[in-house]
Amino acid sequence: MSLDHFMTLLGILVILPPAILLATLGLSTLVNRPLGETWTSRLSQVCVSTGLAAAVVMLVMMLTLNTRFVPIELGNLVTIPQQHFHFHLKFVFDRLSVPFVILSYVLGGTVGAFTTRYLHRERGYNRFSLCYAFFMLGMIVTSLAGTIEVLFLGWELVGLSSALLVAYFHERPSPVINGLRVWTVYRLADAAFLIAAVAMHHLTGEGDFSVLMGSGPWPAGKAALTGGQAIFVGALLLIAAAGKSAMIPFSGWLPRAMEGPTPSSAIFYGALSVHLGAFLLLRVSPILEQSVLLSVLVVLMGLTTALYAAITARVQSDIKSSLAYASLTQVGIIVAEIGFGLRYIALIHIIGHACLRTLQLLRAPTLLRDYQTMENAIGGRLHSHPSSWQQRLSPTTRVWWYRFAFERGYFDSFLNEYIVAPFQAIFEWCDGMERRWTDFLAGGQSRESDVVEAQPHVVEQMEM
Repeated sequence: MSLDHFMTLLGILVILPPAILLATLGLSTLVNRPLGETWTSRLSQVCVSTGLAAAVVMLVMMLTLNTRFVPIELGNLVTIPQQHFHFHLKFVFDRLSVPFVILSYVLGGTVGAFTTRYLHRERGYNRFSLCYAFFMLGMIVTSLAGTIEVLFLGWELVGLSSALLVAYFHERPSPVINGLRVWTVYRLADAAFLIAAVAMHHLTGEGDFSVLMGSGPWPAGKAALTGGQAIFVGALLLIAAAGKSAMIPFSGWLPRAMEGPTPSSAIFYGALSVHLGAFLLLRVSPILEQSVLLSVLVVLMGLTTALYAAITARVQSDIKSSLAYASLTQVGIIVAEIGFGLRYIALIHIIGHACLRTLQLLRAPTLLRDYQTMENAIGGRLHSHPSSWQQRLSPTTRVWWYRFAFERGYFDSFLNEYIVAPFQAIFEWCDGMERRWTDFLAGGQSRESDVVEAQPHVVEQMEM
């Protein structure tokens, strides 16, 4: 076996395990023969261990051979010669993707092991495991994507599993509504992502990152775009990253996402998913170098998000929301580092922060017990002292900032009034025109659903 074939086999072994896990859990659920907790746990451990071992061996081989770029081509799926478009499965192993894949497997395996105990005998254990498999496959595909289309495929798998796990406790209306809210924000971010992908194809004729970002391995390379093109494409990708990572002005969905189980909160909004926006900016960082204005926008968004999240985290009434905003603070700083061109520092920051937040969120259910243990150890109460800012600011100013943080910057109200409401008005007008036309054709009322009354508690929840 040649060295190239061996490297290709290793690459496939990195990608294949989460796909096998998803196929096995999905097919068994589809035929109404879901696996038991023990077999599901063992299968998850085997798949994660196999993928992690293959990724570590790939890293060792790349370091030994001094190779910084290993492409894995799995063939074309769609080819449209007239439009100069082809969708091919291409994965790359470089200095960005390999650390992120190893991080995904390590934290994914940790959360998977925690889940076997935390959700033991939970009625939706199989449903959680299936969404977990979707997420793991999405993270691996996103991390190793060699083209913009493959990255979008993994991006969507992560978003789908995220929204489904936010609505995990679907017996109550609130988780379902919050899951829909998360999915709606993701849709907006995905629309910006798709427009950027189409623009890249139109401008360069390719979706391959090796062409878009230059021939050199990451972080080297020069984007095949002019300054004006870079601003347009980069702004769209910045919107996509902001929606996925809950940066301003899309931060309102982050506390809503805490409705899901603690394991999903840890792996999504403390460790991996919340960093995908920063990962996207790292992957397309050569575009940022083409425009100083675009880099300034990235830095401003990162610093503004960090400042906003740091203030908001201090007034949250539950530990998961407080940790989520603390994570957002670090994500904002990471994005600012990317805007300044500090790519390796941003990558190291992501790895360290993801590990820390995973531990904190997994320990969140036992926070009160830990607090009592600390008090028993010191033999008294833990006292908090006012910070220097609290001492310098007047009571009126402190109240104003508290109200601002408590209302989470009023971003939800802003989006509802200036983005959601106009779209809703347009759709209601279109619905009214369609209703008049169908009533005219039917000679009377054409919709039997109009006479069905909505449940009062559902209407009340939707108005919140």
